[in-house]
Order: sequence, then structure tokens, then C-alpha cells
Amino acid sequence: MIYSLNGKVIHKEPNMVVIECGGVGYKCLTTVNTLRAVPAVGEKTFLYTYMIVRDDAIELCGFATTNELNCFKLLVSISGVGTRLAAALLSELSPEQIALAVSLGDGKTLTKANGVGNKLAQRIILELKDKIKKIGITEKMPDSVDFSSVTSILPNNFSQAIDALAVLGYTPDEVTPFMKGIDPNLPVENIIGETLKAIGKK
Repeated sequence: MIYSLNGKVIHKEPNMVVIECGGVGYKCLTTVNTLRAVPAVGEKTFLYTYMIVRDDAIELCGFATTNELNCFKLLVSISGVGTRLAAALLSELSPEQIALAVSLGDGKTLTKANGVGNKLAQRIILELKDKIKKIGITEKMPDSVDFSSVTSILPNNFSQAIDALAVLGYTPDEVTPFMKGIDPNLPVENIIGETLKAIGKK
């Protein structure tokens, strides 16, 4: 399994980039968001990768962030969601937006992606919400979280953010320490973003 690539960009086109490492060019299927993060041809870049092995093909997918990689893995594990649909979802929406849509049961947002209809959107929500339940996400904030530095608390916003972060593979115990000090008046998506930034700085 190829975990990552660190090399020179030798070709770019919509939804695809070729990275040269050790004299070998690796073709990677990418999302629009990752492609925006990839520098110009001739410059060096780093991508996390995920290999899809099928009877008729082997595809290498590249991602600029671990959040996008983790979200992609979850999406392709769903029946009816292949690499192209998963890439389409992550081209239209960020991992945080997908996670929030799933936690809120918002199928309409998921249908913004090309090829995703109402039926498939509901299946994505159902299967990913089941994954949230399996790791013990609850409706309330854990009692152990100290938000003493926050003057006005909106528990539902934090609860929704925790549910959404679970879609990206984070447990409540992992994320709640990083939520201390975040402005509770921020939209849920911003709370998610700020939490991920704090985790990334650890």
C-alpha cells in the first residue's frame, strides 16, 4: 500500500495529477479541492494516497489533507459509492461540510455533488450515522469538558460539531479538549474547522 507521495508535479488536469517520485510518475485521481492545493507543474508537492484495487483496474487517489483522505475512505465503503462519486462529493463539499450534512441528516446538501441523488444521499447519511453510533457519540456534551473560559455556551452547536467530527473518525474524548476557548457563537462548520486546526497544531 502506498501511503503518500512526495515529489515533483509533472502533469495536472481536471481531477488528476501526476507526481514523479524516484523517476516514476504516479497518476493520482484527485478532488477539485486537492487539485487547488497542488502547486504548478515543475514544483514539489506532498499527497496522502489511497489505492483502490479492482478486478479490472488499480487506481491511486491523492489527497491534500488527512481529513479528506479519511472522509474518502468512509465514502467508498458505502454501497453504491465508488471512487468517482466519492471524488465528486469531495470536489463539491469539504470533509467538514459532508460531516455536518451527515450529522444533521441534510441530504439536500449532499445532492449538490454530480451523480448523487436523493436516494443515495439518504443511504450515505444512514450508513455514516451508524458509524457515529458505533463509536459512542451522544446528543450531549461530555461532562468532563471544561468550557469555563466561554461566557455564553450553545451546547447544541458543540454537540453537532462533535457528531460531525465523528464522521471524520474522531472520538469525543479526542476532540473536546481542543474545543475549549472556541467561540460558541460561531457556526457549527466554523467550530469544526477551528477544532481541526487546533488538533493539527498539537
